[in-house]
Amino acid sequence: MSTHSAAQRARVMQDIELTIKDAEALLRMTAHEVGDEAAQVRARVQERLHRATQELHDFKEAAIQSTKEAAQATEAFVQDHPWKSLGIAAAAGLVIGLLISRR
Repeated sequence: MSTHSAAQRARVMQDIELTIKDAEALLRMTAHEVGDEAAQVRARVQERLHRATQELHDFKEAAIQSTKEAAQATEAFVQDHPWKSLGIAAAAGLVIGLLISRR
């Protein structure tokens, strides 16, 4: 089980997207820089940005797919075991209620 919450993961994803956009803007701003070294650095950065953007897209797609699969598995379990699901939900509610009342 992951120690990061969905909100934390979303925040990291947003930070990565903003970093990519900032790097692209920086590349546009330095486009007037001439010389072989500057051109090589820009080309490497552009390639890495392209790769990072693609990997980010792939990661998002994989996360969406795994979420859909988990939802389908949960739905199938609830349909196959409605009383057991109700008992689990009641127990979880009781535990959460006890934890809240302790504060």
